[in-house]
Amino acid sequence: MNEIRVLTVDDHESMREGLATLLDTFDDLTLVGEASNGQEALDMCARVHPDVVLMDILMPEMDGIEATQIIHERYPMTNVVAFTSAADTATVEGVVEAGAVGCLLKTATIDEIADGLRQAAQHQLLQEHSH
Repeated sequence: MNEIRVLTVDDHESMREGLATLLDTFDDLTLVGEASNGQEALDMCARVHPDVVLMDILMPEMDGIEATQIIHERYPMTNVVAFTSAADTATVEGVVEAGAVGCLLKTATIDEIADGLRQAAQHQLLQEHSH
């Protein structure tokens, strides 16, 4: 299986550390960068060219929806997956309209997150995981 290059974006360092540990357990998922807000995510995309960006929505400086929109326009081969604790319809619709291929809840299991990243790398829309 091909390596999937992943950039994680979250304003909570503990969440980024947890995701780094999670990604390390899968041979096909490689963490190529971390960012704490949307602006850093744009800078990192320019440098590391990830296949998939796991994007938090609510962040300082530039939120995940705005960053998703810019990444979608500038880097069409990079797919964004929204990563949120708030699964309200407006947030999910907003981020999908901005160009994300889907949304994963922060309550998802390790395997669900890995599967979501793999689907996104294949340019597939994510199926909803209901909890």
